[in-house]
Amino acid sequence: MSFAGYPAYRESGVEWLGLVPVGWEVVPLKRAASVFPSNVDKKSYDDGFPVRLCNYTDVYYHDCITNRMELMEATASPEQIEKFTLRSGDTVITKDSETADDIGIGAYVPVDLPGIVCGYHLSIIRPLQGTCGAFVKRLFDSHYVRGRLEVCANGLTRVGLSQYSLDNLNIPVPVYSEQTAIAAFLDRETAKIDGLIGEQERLVELLREKRQAVISHAVTKGLDPSVPMKDSGVEWLGLVPAHWEVKRLKRIATVQGGVAKGKDLAGQRTVTVPYLRVANVQDGYLKLETIATMEIPEGELDRYLLQPGDVLMNEGGDFDKLGRGYIWRGEIDPCSHQNHVFAVRPKSVGSEWLNAVTGSDYAQFYFMTRSKQSTNLASISSTNLMELPVVLPPVGEQNEILRFIEVQKVQFDALTAEAETAIRLLRERRTALISAAVTGKIDVRGIVAG
Repeated sequence: MSFAGYPAYRESGVEWLGLVPVGWEVVPLKRAASVFPSNVDKKSYDDGFPVRLCNYTDVYYHDCITNRMELMEATASPEQIEKFTLRSGDTVITKDSETADDIGIGAYVPVDLPGIVCGYHLSIIRPLQGTCGAFVKRLFDSHYVRGRLEVCANGLTRVGLSQYSLDNLNIPVPVYSEQTAIAAFLDRETAKIDGLIGEQERLVELLREKRQAVISHAVTKGLDPSVPMKDSGVEWLGLVPAHWEVKRLKRIATVQGGVAKGKDLAGQRTVTVPYLRVANVQDGYLKLETIATMEIPEGELDRYLLQPGDVLMNEGGDFDKLGRGYIWRGEIDPCSHQNHVFAVRPKSVGSEWLNAVTGSDYAQFYFMTRSKQSTNLASISSTNLMELPVVLPPVGEQNEILRFIEVQKVQFDALTAEAETAIRLLRERRTALISAAVTGKIDVRGIVAG
């Protein structure tokens, strides 16, 4: 759907903004809203009063701040509570971040939130009389404001916005009734787009689940549904084709542990070698943009070097990293690995089959049940890893299943890529529509709700 522009425009006087509708003002933000950064940190103090704290991630990952959100418990002084309690119409923005493109991300406060206080690294944009808070929120969603704030952000290891930069940010402002009309229009239209995005996101999730299920079924049951089955001897693995074998991993492979950091190497001859960390080993690929190096004693070098065909697996980390696999192809030579990355070296099984097995649902279930867990972290020992039951079809059948898996991956990945492209285009459309409406590039005043 296309939208008409305004009958007449004038120069805004702001290069980045360009033309604005006749009748609109362009004013510094401080004339439309009060801008104040929070100084409430996460630490609780004995002389403070209990509050719920709205933090950086609460704003970064949410479009609105509501009372239903899980917010951390903290304390604040009476003065802080008075100043930083969130009120209806507020927009809370990220004031400081690690990169400039994460500056100025906003979340709207639709109703008063007594007991919820704005936290550190955030600023509150509170509308003055004659300014619609929902319109201000949409301004902070626009290309124009986000681009200006990215340029204004300063710093080296961490960037931030000064009070002066925020106060003097030039914004386009129509009359109040028009601000509310624009906000209402954008609420309707973005809700439609968000619904479409949600559908595509659910499709991506279903495709990923289906992809994993198809692969896991092929690895554990084979491709012939009429083949005779037998009890695998493993309760949670169930039936497997009668002509398949099931062997513990330690019978068909070895595990090479990695280098532990922090050893005293004084007086030893060492060699500087690149090494892989947990962050480098992803599910099905390597992330090699940042590779660290380590000093290894000359005499111990061979015991830590990776060999082509090694199946890399993470010993621990987030739940989704546990057992994550990749076949090392010698991408860096020489290369070692830290002690949190296992190199599983096949002896009587192919690397591709072993990697397919360790990435299957049944292997992931095994890793989770044998791992040490705390909150959202887990780790598995090499001893438990080596006890993994590995299903072993005849080599020819392994190769047939692997070819099937590759075809399935290509098909599912293509469908997933289409859905992800649709999500990206819808998000671009959403931002473009917001930007056009709040800067007066389209006239929404006469558009009927529906």
